[in-house]
Amino acid sequence: MGDARDRLTDGLYGLGWGAVKKLPEPVAAGLGRRIADTAWRRRGKGVLRLESNLARVVPDATPARLAELSRAGMRSYMRYWMESFRLPVWSEERVRAGFDPQDVYRLTEGLVAGKGVVLALPHLANWDLAGVWVTRALGVPFTTVAERLKPETLYDRFVAYRESLGMEVLPHTGGSAFGTLARRLRAGGLVCLVADRDLSSSGVGVKFFGETARMPAGPAMLAQQTGALLLPVTLWYDDSPVMRGRVHPAVEVPETGTRAEKTAAMTQELADAFATGIADHPQDWHMLQRLWLADLDGPPGGAGRSGAPGPAGGPGAVGPSGASRPAGGSGAPDPSGLSDPAGPAGTSGPSGDSGPAGASGAPGASGGSAPGERAS
Repeated sequence: MGDARDRLTDGLYGLGWGAVKKLPEPVAAGLGRRIADTAWRRRGKGVLRLESNLARVVPDATPARLAELSRAGMRSYMRYWMESFRLPVWSEERVRAGFDPQDVYRLTEGLVAGKGVVLALPHLANWDLAGVWVTRALGVPFTTVAERLKPETLYDRFVAYRESLGMEVLPHTGGSAFGTLARRLRAGGLVCLVADRDLSSSGVGVKFFGETARMPAGPAMLAQQTGALLLPVTLWYDDSPVMRGRVHPAVEVPETGTRAEKTAAMTQELADAFATGIADHPQDWHMLQRLWLADLDGPPGGAGRSGAPGPAGGPGAVGPSGASRPAGGSGAPDPSGLSDPAGPAGTSGPSGDSGPAGASGAPGASGGSAPGERAS
């Protein structure tokens, strides 16, 4: 049964890349909206979780407003998928025209300084498009991380996809990924990590929209150990075909405190920058999974309302494919500080549940969340 599901998962993603990229862009966009509206009307776990998360972001929203936001959120989510399936055939001109970031000088000046730069992003809009824009419009290659999930053929497909877009993709295998990222930064390179979710015990507790969540320590640790510039980035869509974005001011390393204290302070500053972008564009935050510790419950030893770390529903839980996630998702401290890199949308697949038409989550490029976790 597991092998058949793995083959189905791989086949569905392959169909997306093979078929969607051949469609005219307006047809692909319309298809995405129809799939999004269908998933939204089904009121599956992913949609309900999205609304629950949005209720924290927009606490004064009425039920009607939350429903409106979640529908817009599913459309934004499907826009991500349609764009991602088509990115391999986008021309350089289309990529350049497809993203309009503000304050990109912070990135370019940081790279010119030769100290290395870490870009840390939440699950907003289309981080793959932003990455392609960096490689093509700026001519800057970068390094990121992908978690190894079953089926292996799907992992290979995602790695090949991102490498074709100009990214160096490292497998997430304990501390080895962290060491390679550190070397890239010391050489003056660029590292990009999606970093708004880490349910493992190595995640750093932050206040996020008034409640406690965990985010990965990796971005802050890399900046401390290498002297690299740490820049938060937020992305959003508007009514045009162009994605917007902003490079926020650098997160500085505190002058005093232990390494753990510095990491906590820097990760909180990242969370605050993410919260600003998410509050401004809540419909573009593709978080269809549990995030806040108060939402985690499960058997004894799990991470429940007490906030105690554990395997239940968090990293190390069995994903929709039936496969346990690898190192970094066991609930044990992750020496890399990059626990559970995210799936293609960091959450689940195009159906809004757990993979394309309900298949399992797929590996992606990130530093933060748990791709195999059920969208609940």
